[in-house]
Amino acid sequence: MREDIEGINYKEVIEYALDPLIVHSQLKIIYINEAAENFFRAAKDEIIGASPLDIFKSTSKPAIIKRISGAYREPAELIEETIYRMDGTSVDVELYCHPIKIGETRAIQTYVKDITERKQHENVQYEMNIQINELASKIVPLLEGIAVLPLLGEINSDRAKILLELVPVNVQEQKVSCLIIDCSGIYKIDHLVIDFFSEINSVLKLLGVKCVLTGVRPQLALEAVTFGLNLKNLITFSDVKKALYFLGVNNTE
Repeated sequence: MREDIEGINYKEVIEYALDPLIVHSQLKIIYINEAAENFFRAAKDEIIGASPLDIFKSTSKPAIIKRISGAYREPAELIEETIYRMDGTSVDVELYCHPIKIGETRAIQTYVKDITERKQHENVQYEMNIQINELASKIVPLLEGIAVLPLLGEINSDRAKILLELVPVNVQEQKVSCLIIDCSGIYKIDHLVIDFFSEINSVLKLLGVKCVLTGVRPQLALEAVTFGLNLKNLITFSDVKKALYFLGVNNTE
């Protein structure tokens, strides 16, 4: 078995690896594999001989030089960077490098992983969190002790978690004794949404705050029944006006 391992052609292994690999020494690229050729959108002879610093932003180069210097002695930690392809387009990547020897030459092998999709997802999540924070803070006072929280879009697990954290805090800060949650702007009602309404109702009840749900459109109610979702533990009305009447506010014109 040991003889079989020793017989492996490691150049072929890295040449056909799925992730881009770069080998450089003394700030000069001496090898890239096929995946790197495709990733950087250039032929090997256009890249080999160039400086690995060429792919980095000028603001990153001092730190990269220091990182390369240390990587001749020991593996460098995984980092995220924005680098440039040979056609000038930028891409977010993870970089990991470690020292190797080619004959008597000390070199560094760098692994490049495209994280564009992950970063896009993180950006979407970040924007969503900002939106949720804004929504959760928009508990609109209607009358003394009564406020409304309008919900818009889709309620997923992340949004539900943030709302469960922020709404009770904002309710207490605004001294709300009854919160009307208007869901007329919600796209759909599923198990997650019903669970959220049930949880927020329980939390607010513990705080001495009455929770009323409005804006359940007929098609949403039908969808809830079709999926066997239970709304009977929630106080619900078709609109805010009827909820206010229930709360004893008769003059809602």
